[in-house]
Amino acid sequence: MKYIFEVTMKPGHAAEEYADAWVRASELIQRAPGALGTELHRKIGEPDKLIAIAHWESKAHRDAMEAKHDPQIAEIIKSAAPFVEIRSLGGYEEPEWVVMPPKTKSG
Repeated sequence: MKYIFEVTMKPGHAAEEYADAWVRASELIQRAPGALGTELHRKIGEPDKLIAIAHWESKAHRDAMEAKHDPQIAEIIKSAAPFVEIRSLGGYEEPEWVVMPPKTKSG
């Protein structure tokens, strides 16, 4: 399962500021059962826009982590709030099947 967010930096702030908070919060969140890692990507051509992806074994695992309310995680998120706007793009199940083009000998 993936949870995906769009992160937009407010004027005068750099993506690296949010990345610092993201790493600190992720280190704590990744200790929760079912946490499978996080990713942060800069949007091509828009350095003030990022996509954040959190991987989980299941929605139940993520819900359980959120229900415990870690004050350290909440403080890190609160510290980043003044310089970002975060929009949830939602939760997505892993695909039941994936269609991949056949590999060619030249590629």
